[in-house]
Amino acid sequence: QVQLVVSGGGLVQPGGSLRLSCAASGFSLTYRAVGWFRQAPGKEREGVSCIATTDGSTVYRDSLEGRFTISRETGSDTVSLEMNNLRPEDTAIYTCATKVGPCDDNWSLAGSFRFWGQGTQVTVSS
Repeated sequence: QVQLVVSGGGLVQPGGSLRLSCAASGFSLTYRAVGWFRQAPGKEREGVSCIATTDGSTVYRDSLEGRFTISRETGSDTVSLEMNNLRPEDTAIYTCATKVGPCDDNWSLAGSFRFWGQGTQVTVSS
């Protein structure tokens, strides 16, 4: 079955860390862009980060201030999102998506991705 499987969400206190994983099943992530997106209640879905599996190049949402790191082990079909120093405003449903090609100028637009995983809830609260 061709799918993206998302895991790793949960409840964490402010300042804590979580690691999300996006695993491709039934296909390869080679020559693809993999993006992480999030949607908070009452807000639009927004791009968090993107990695191009061809060369490992990455882009991030400016407002993250270096707290998140996207990565992929060479040859792996899993992309991870390490989230540190989490804030209550990071609370959202997170999901990953993929498309053929690089993380282009439209990477943060959900409509530029065609294939999506399911969401995982991340809640940052004391």
